[in-house]
Amino acid sequence: MKVILVVALFFVSHLSYAADLISTGFFSNKAISGYDTVAYFIDDQPVKGSSKFQVEYQGADWLFSSKEHLEMFNADPEKYAPQYGGYCAWAISDQNDFASSDPHQWAIVDGKLYLNYSKDVKVKWDADRALHIQQADKNWPKLINK
Repeated sequence: MKVILVVALFFVSHLSYAADLISTGFFSNKAISGYDTVAYFIDDQPVKGSSKFQVEYQGADWLFSSKEHLEMFNADPEKYAPQYGGYCAWAISDQNDFASSDPHQWAIVDGKLYLNYSKDVKVKWDADRALHIQQADKNWPKLINK
């Protein structure tokens, strides 16, 4: 009985705990599931990063496919880091809540990287990007300060 109570308390406390500033896996500390955030801008596609080119930023580990991309990120992380900490842009906008993202469901809008949960969710986000960005920009500060 004590084991069940401890497990239940763990899950309840985990659910009430505020989300991290950067989206990472449950058992990982890798931002964007280990994908190179600079590659979206330079290579116009998601590219898996390497632990050889890694930096810690805002409590998460960021991996890059090359030393050049690592250096570009280090010079201006705000330019390359995805919006809303890499959480699903549609969820931040429409649901006013956190959701993980798929590194293959992405868009760059006005020089900023946005990620979404799935292909279906990205279709919803793409239907009115400007509105979703405006709403997410409004929701994000409140979510991270919970």
